[in-house]
Amino acid sequence: MRMLLAAGAAITAMSTPALAQGALGANFNEHYEDVDYRELDAAGAKWIRLFLPMPQVDRAPPAEHGAVKTTLAAGARGYKTIFTLKWPYTRSDFPKPDSAAFNREVARLDAVLPLVMGKVDILVIGNEPYFETREQDRDLDLNVFYEALAKRIVAYRNANCGGDCKTRLYMGALNRMDLKKNRTPSTERWMAFVKATPEIDGVNIHPHVPSIELSRPFLDYIFARMRPEQKFIATEFSLVGWWQQNLDKPVATAFADKYQAPRTAQNWQIIKAALETPFPKAQWDDFLKMSPWFENRKHYLANQMKIFRDTGRLAVATYGFKQGRSMTTNFGPKSTPWLINSVYAGRTVRPNPDGTTAFNYAWIDDFRRMARD
Repeated sequence: MRMLLAAGAAITAMSTPALAQGALGANFNEHYEDVDYRELDAAGAKWIRLFLPMPQVDRAPPAEHGAVKTTLAAGARGYKTIFTLKWPYTRSDFPKPDSAAFNREVARLDAVLPLVMGKVDILVIGNEPYFETREQDRDLDLNVFYEALAKRIVAYRNANCGGDCKTRLYMGALNRMDLKKNRTPSTERWMAFVKATPEIDGVNIHPHVPSIELSRPFLDYIFARMRPEQKFIATEFSLVGWWQQNLDKPVATAFADKYQAPRTAQNWQIIKAALETPFPKAQWDDFLKMSPWFENRKHYLANQMKIFRDTGRLAVATYGFKQGRSMTTNFGPKSTPWLINSVYAGRTVRPNPDGTTAFNYAWIDDFRRMARD
């Protein structure tokens, strides 16, 4: 009986919700070089999130990787940290357990875990498993792969960090759950694993959607399939689908006339011009303010956070913080305009007179308020 009670106590401790309750922080994806503490502090951000593509562990000792170093340095400075382990499988199916390819993944994982376990606040198992794979591979082989790695992570934490371990565990992000085609036997098993594993605090979602209303099906889906005490995190979310729908629309006439742009110019061409020769802040602000497709949604961040927080089950969300280099390459009418989301607009706007990075007028005040609340 004592053994059963002890085991139950350990499970209770492991399933304690993450420390954050409805927090908002800064997401940098893989761009650790963009982490600037002056910008974080100016925006009031207390949480940061980075991910590590696991194949990069082969290039050098993981302790030397910028994502690891930056995450640990931020934690040492008092920031809360989310660290995501990313396994991209865009060219092949998932390796079978005990195969040479699978054992290579285990070796990578074993090299990283001692560096982050007990140090990061949240460790996310997988980034976007259903987007970082070929469509034909989004089946139960995916589940077998991730479940095996998750069990190894749980076992490592149990053996090395204890029941009061600082590091909480979440399973990686589900995408476009507003689309019926993405609710599959594999996603059902994904959620069943989350529910059945007491050491997992919950699941991550990435609602990159064309309208804010489409974030609600994500929440309906996960809540129906988790334990009542489990939480969710949203390490990425945006209206990027809506921004993208407007790339090939004509620029606002008022903007074109004010800045001597052709009235026939399309929005993507204005963005590309700003990337090639960054605008003064007032000009970039005018481009967005004069565009109804953006101005009418300038409080998206606050509105989305309200939807998340009203559930009472959000642990922490992180929003795209800074325009990164990957957002700017070969920008065209079919590009995914992630850079519109960013709180700081260092790629499309000239630096401020004091050398600091300019912010996006629409996001900064709401971000500060939501990060503080």
